[in-house]
Amino acid sequence: MALDQILYMQVEMANLYMERHNLSPDEFLERDEKYNILEFIKEGYEPFHLTGNEGILMEIQDYIETQK
Repeated sequence: MALDQILYMQVEMANLYMERHNLSPDEFLERDEKYNILEFIKEGYEPFHLTGNEGILMEIQDYIETQK
C-alpha cells in the first residue's frame, strides 16, 4: 500500500465528509481529534479502496456512532 494513495483517500473523504456535514476544516479537525477519522481511513484503506465514496462515508458515520 502506497502512502500517497492513503493520503489521497484521506483528503478526498475528509472533503466529502465536510461537505456532507457542512463543516469547516477546523470543525473537521475537532471531530478528527475526538474520533480519529483519518486514522480510521488509514487502517481501513485495504477494504475501502474497493468501496465507493458513499460506502466509505457510511462506514465513517457508523464508526463515529459507535464511538459516542
